[in-house]
Amino acid sequence: MPRDGGLTPVWLAPPKVLLLSAAHPPADIRVVMKEGRSLVEAGYAVTHLCPAPASGVAPARVAGVAISTFPARRGGWRRVLGIPRLAMIAAKRRAEVIHASEPDAWAAALLAGRWTGARVILDVHEHYPSRLHGSAPALLRPVLRRFLYFACWVMGRAADAVVVAKDGLGAPFGGEGRVIRARNYALGDVLPRAHAPGPVTLVHLGALSRARGALHMLEALALCPPETRLCLIGRFTDDSEADFWARAEALGLAARITSLGWLAHEAALAAAARCDIALILFQPGAENHRLALPHKLFDAMLAGLPVIASAEGVEVAAVIQDAACGALVDAADPAAIAAAVARLADPVRRSALGQAGRRAALAQFSWEGEAARLVALYGRLTGFMARPVTGVK
Repeated sequence: MPRDGGLTPVWLAPPKVLLLSAAHPPADIRVVMKEGRSLVEAGYAVTHLCPAPASGVAPARVAGVAISTFPARRGGWRRVLGIPRLAMIAAKRRAEVIHASEPDAWAAALLAGRWTGARVILDVHEHYPSRLHGSAPALLRPVLRRFLYFACWVMGRAADAVVVAKDGLGAPFGGEGRVIRARNYALGDVLPRAHAPGPVTLVHLGALSRARGALHMLEALALCPPETRLCLIGRFTDDSEADFWARAEALGLAARITSLGWLAHEAALAAAARCDIALILFQPGAENHRLALPHKLFDAMLAGLPVIASAEGVEVAAVIQDAACGALVDAADPAAIAAAVARLADPVRRSALGQAGRRAALAQFSWEGEAARLVALYGRLTGFMARPVTGVK
C-alpha cells in the first residue's frame, strides 16, 4: 500500500479485495452479487476465489467481480486439512483485504493475512456452533459446541472486522458491539405478481432439504385443493431428493410439481413472480434455523408474493410481522401449512399482502443501506476514498 509520510494511505490504484470462499459458488448471491458488486461500485478491485463448479467451467467475471477458482475439496475433514493450502493460494493474490465467508476460509484468511499483512474480515452467514456440531455423537455435542464458540471467539478477535448476515450471530464473536451488520436484504427488482382468481401455485426458492421442509411441503400439498401446484426453484442439498420424489409419486403429486433447478438470480425472481405464495419452512429445533434470514424471503417480497413461514424463525417472523406480508405457522405441521394456503386462496388478500411485502423490500429491507455500511467499514480499514454507493438494482 503506498503511504504518505507513513501515516495516511495514498492509493495510486484501487485497493485489491479478495473474497475467499471454501464452499460458495462463483456467482453466489451474497458474496458476489451483493457484497462484491457493491465494493466494485465503490471503486475496489474485487476477486472471488472459490471452488471450481462441478461443471469445471466458471465465468471470468460476474457483476464486475473477477472469478478465480481452485479444485474443490468435498467433505468436512478434507476442507479442514486443506486450510494451509487455501491460505497459500489466498496469500499469492497479495490483496489488501481478505474477506472470508466460511469457518475454514476464516482460518485460511487469518493465516494469509499474517503472512502478507492483509486486513481480514470474517463474514458470518450462519450460526456455525449449532450447525457444525449437529452430526457429532450426542454426548460430545456440548463439548464440541463450547469448542466451536471458543474458536469463533479467537478468530473474531484475530480479525480486523466481523460482518454478520443477520441479527443474533454476533454472540460467539464477543457480542453485537464488535460486529457490523450487512444483512441479506432485497437485491434487484422484478415485475411483481398480478394476483388473479384461479388455481394457486406455491413456490419454494433456494436450497431444498429435509431440514428446510421439503417433505413437509409435500404433505401440505396433498391437503390442498387438487388444482394447487408447487414450483421448486433450486437444488436439493442433502440426500432427500430421491425420498422427495418417491413420496410425491406415492401421494399422486408428481404431476403437480414443477422443478426448475438452479436459476440465476434475475431468472429465479422472474419465475417466482409467476407463482402465488412463497414457502419458507425451516424445521424447528435448530438454532441456525431460528436465526435464519434467507435471500428467498426478500426475493418473494420483491416478487409481490405473500409468504408462509415458520413461526419459530425469529428473524423471518420479525420481517413478516413488520411488513405485514404473510402468515406464520408451525412448519412441522402440514395441516397448519395447508390451512394457511387456504386462507390465502382469495386473490385480493394475496395481492394486499404481496404489495405490502414489496413496499417493505424496496424501502426498509433494501440492500442499499447494508451496502453503504459495508463500504464504510472498508473505508475505515483501508483509508480508501470510495465512490458513493447507491445500492444494487
